[in-house]
Amino acid sequence: QVHLVESGGGSVQAGGSLRLSCAVSGDSFSEFSEYCVAWYRQAPGKEREGVAGIDTDGRTSYADSVKGRFIISQDNTKNILDLQMNSLKPEDTAMYLCAAAVFCVSWPNLSESDFGYWGQGTQVTVSS
Repeated sequence: QVHLVESGGGSVQAGGSLRLSCAVSGDSFSEFSEYCVAWYRQAPGKEREGVAGIDTDGRTSYADSVKGRFIISQDNTKNILDLQMNSLKPEDTAMYLCAAAVFCVSWPNLSESDFGYWGQGTQVTVSS
């Protein structure tokens, strides 16, 4: 079993920044670098959207809506996945979830069906 726990969400005004973290652990979890990892978000009434991801070669992928504003990174020594979110907009308001996959078959597309391990999420609210 692989466990993912998000933290760092909160409320911020438009133009502000937040940094989300995801701690990954588990009995069946081996090397963090061997997993494809990603951040997703889901707003009320909307479908879950892949925001950013890192594959097992360290390549990154971003949704067009966050390119140039969000930065995804991972610390393989601490098994932490981060998402630095800058220049936040009200439309970034959502529940943010981290996810892990053994294979990202659809890379660079962040296909939800590739990810078998999910966290519970952390809420981000951006006010105008």
